[in-house]
Amino acid sequence: MGAVTDDEVIRKRLLIDGDGAGDDRRINVLLKSFVKWCHSAAPEEGFTQYQRMLGTLAQCEFSMGKTLLVYDMNLREMENYEKIYTDIVLGHTFFKIAECKKEILRAKRIRKNRQEYDALAKVIQQHPDRHETLKQLEALDKELQQLSRIKENVEDKLELRKKQFHVLLSTIHELQQTLENDEKSENDESQDSPMENGQ
Repeated sequence: MGAVTDDEVIRKRLLIDGDGAGDDRRINVLLKSFVKWCHSAAPEEGFTQYQRMLGTLAQCEFSMGKTLLVYDMNLREMENYEKIYTDIVLGHTFFKIAECKKEILRAKRIRKNRQEYDALAKVIQQHPDRHETLKQLEALDKELQQLSRIKENVEDKLELRKKQFHVLLSTIHELQQTLENDEKSENDESQDSPMENGQ
């Protein structure tokens, strides 16, 4: 084993001593006083030694009680820190879950919008663009104007044909009337002739 340095000795004594209140030294002094008291022959000196040992013992008990209180307090603080840590972790977890839920809803909304955009884009792609539509509208407008002119011409011709047909019907009616009149006259003449022959 190598030589022990002063720093290691001091470090070891501080670790044994605890918070540096001299508990280890007090116990050593108490043990030496107890051994001295046991070997003491004079009663006055023994009584003084006894009182000193009681004082040292009271200091050691006080120090031990203080150490126990600090230990209990440290345990409670550790439990408190554990609880706070758990609350923080749970709170952070709940916060993360809430954030993730919001993110999922946002992603779903974006996805839905994209699907709607794609559907609209497909519908739009099926139709011609504005320039092409305007060209088609112009062509349809020209065709409509041409059809309107044709319709007017057809209506004019139809009106003319109606008039001509009316004139034709009137002429036929007059002709029929004339023929009936002629036939009637001929019948009248033929009836008149036999009578004359009979006279």
